[in-house]
Amino acid sequence: MSDIATPVRRSRSLPADVVQSLSDRIRDGSLAHGAKLPKEADLMAQFGVSRTVVREAMSRLQAAGMVDVRHGIGAFVVGIGDASTFRIAPDQLATLQDVVAVLELRIAVECESAGLAAARRTESNLRAMRSALDAFTAAVEAGRDAVGPDFQFHLEIARATQNDHFADIMGTLGGTMIPRARLEPVAELTPARREYLAVIHAEHESILGAIARQDLDGARAAMRTHLGNSRERRRRAMLAT
Repeated sequence: MSDIATPVRRSRSLPADVVQSLSDRIRDGSLAHGAKLPKEADLMAQFGVSRTVVREAMSRLQAAGMVDVRHGIGAFVVGIGDASTFRIAPDQLATLQDVVAVLELRIAVECESAGLAAARRTESNLRAMRSALDAFTAAVEAGRDAVGPDFQFHLEIARATQNDHFADIMGTLGGTMIPRARLEPVAELTPARREYLAVIHAEHESILGAIARQDLDGARAAMRTHLGNSRERRRRAMLAT
């Protein structure tokens, strides 16, 4: 298991730790869509927790839309989730204008998140971010959907702030924060799509590089460029319709 599944901040509760570890595996593809989660007893042994903790974690994952618990059969992965009580509902992401609105929210939150991450990141945080980018590259090269690893990278930046509130906000957005998750169905990896994802990857690398150097202003600027480019692509698409 990679460092992505290992909490780097102070633990808030045992069920939350289990939820974080399993949700990370779902997002990075270690637990693929349709996969059956380990048995309850196996999870108890793996995490060193009680049956009550595992059942609470499964309940939270189910409420977040990540797993489907079938009593007497097991729990199965159904999505990458959007967690918590505050959420942006699917009908609030039906148009390009809706997606631009979410990107504006992300710019406000994630640029500062990147700066704080540059100031406070640990080596473990850097390994988690790198692992997410490696998963992104592997997904693209295999022609798979890279939305999960994309989200995971941004979530790891939020965790690197060492401020739980940033990670909580990202968790509430879940996969909805990645524009193509809503408006661009998984398609054949055409040369144009591969080129587009290569640009995204290069932008991610710029963000990670600034965070690794502890360049606060550089990290903020790289994140603003990344999200600003995404927003402008959607704005141009709006004008073309």
